[in-house]
Amino acid sequence: MTVTQQTYARRGVLRLGTRRSLMATTQSQMVADRLTALTGTPVELVGVTTFGDVTKAQLSQLGGTGVFVSALRDKLIEGEIDFAVHSLKDLPTAPDPHVVVAAVPPRDDPRDALVGPVELAGLPAGARVGTGSPRRVAQLRALRPDLEYVPIRGNADTRIGKVGSGELNAVVLAAAGLTRIGREAEIAEVFEPDDMLPAPGQGALAVECRAGDADLIELLAALDDPRTRAAVTAERTVLAALEAGCSAPVGAFATDAGHILNLTAAVVALDGTRSVRKSTAGDLSAAMELGRELAAAMIAEGAGTLMGERTH
Repeated sequence: MTVTQQTYARRGVLRLGTRRSLMATTQSQMVADRLTALTGTPVELVGVTTFGDVTKAQLSQLGGTGVFVSALRDKLIEGEIDFAVHSLKDLPTAPDPHVVVAAVPPRDDPRDALVGPVELAGLPAGARVGTGSPRRVAQLRALRPDLEYVPIRGNADTRIGKVGSGELNAVVLAAAGLTRIGREAEIAEVFEPDDMLPAPGQGALAVECRAGDADLIELLAALDDPRTRAAVTAERTVLAALEAGCSAPVGAFATDAGHILNLTAAVVALDGTRSVRKSTAGDLSAAMELGRELAAAMIAEGAGTLMGERTH
């Protein structure tokens, strides 16, 4: 047992803050179990209700950024929990000096998935497809402009239930989330990044703790996957450099081949008719610089104009 592990063994059980939804508690429990397996440190989950969980407004109206995060961060800073687990795509790109992302565990499937009776191409003209994401709507319209895209809220079970009830013909959700809650059998199609770029950081988790807690930062580092961290850093840097929130029609996806990181990003007009899509590659250790360079190239090709259309 390391000195850090001994420190936390003396402290007792670590308190892990999580949203109360099935998906959030499931992925938080995954992190808790992994941390205990790696370090021997016991962990208990502490449920926290966030603004994003209780508001009835569409996330695109709220800007999306931080609505699922701020309450957890408040509990963390106040010392009511020791660390928190977030879906990385929900994290604001602007750093908070009070907290640090101590670990990014290995990423699950980053792709989007369609839940319904048939694949997207098989849906009849005028079919109603539910999603709360402007990014998904923009890219879906590019693939099937003849369908009706309906904004929806609620947890995954609620959204899937709208298909079963006949209110919607299909819904689009993150493949990783569906797998985590055991609903992968209901997936009719998983979209490859060539057809639908995922949200920056989609499929990955962020493990966050107080910036000054050096012992805990060291302990949580056991969960970190450097390759996943590099990929999501590049993706989220594009988002930050475009000055876009997590509800914006921006997709980004990075993969690595050895020490080389391959990064693709796109800004898509909400009607799906126009887009700026660029790719680049560089050293894995320069993920942030790679993201900034790609965003600058996209802005030079008119991405800023498409982003402006989103807000007017």
